[in-house]
Amino acid sequence: MALYYFKRFRMELELSQVRFPVASLPEEFAWQHWQPADVERHALVKYLSFHDELDSQVFPCLGDYYGCLRLMRDISHQSQFEPRATWLLTRAAPAGLMPEDVGTIQGLLVSSELGSIQNVGIIPEYRHRGLGRMLVGQALRGFAEVGCRRVTLEVTAHNMAAVALYRDLGFRIARSMYRAVEPEELLR
Repeated sequence: MALYYFKRFRMELELSQVRFPVASLPEEFAWQHWQPADVERHALVKYLSFHDELDSQVFPCLGDYYGCLRLMRDISHQSQFEPRATWLLTRAAPAGLMPEDVGTIQGLLVSSELGSIQNVGIIPEYRHRGLGRMLVGQALRGFAEVGCRRVTLEVTAHNMAAVALYRDLGFRIARSMYRAVEPEELLR
């Protein structure tokens, strides 16, 4: 059986090279720090961010809400999970309604000096507003608070907008790798 291969980059950033400007979110947006009760909120944003994207073919769990929920639970229960690098980005709602979650990011501590960003997601209708940049910046601040010197992330090479964003933030490609996907996973 034939396999399909997707090129991915591991990108790294030296935190000492980063200037942390004050993230000034547009007035209607707010940060929501990690709370265990918010795991379903993170999963829903992750699903809405990825289900129609190439990454849901590379990682089929991202194309299914329950797959995103399992992934979010797995990430948040790891001993390396870092709450200070894990955020929801919300948009205020009219009085009496719940805020709308529009972005999610999670962080893991690989070692005392190395952080790893997981699943940067902004739902499609809120993209191209600089919110992804602010979300990554918020996670980087969290990693800096706990003493990390470097941060890594992985990105599908075909996601040129994400690669360009990470490069603009100072990330450099450290390694290229390939993820094999079976054809039946592509049909899901």
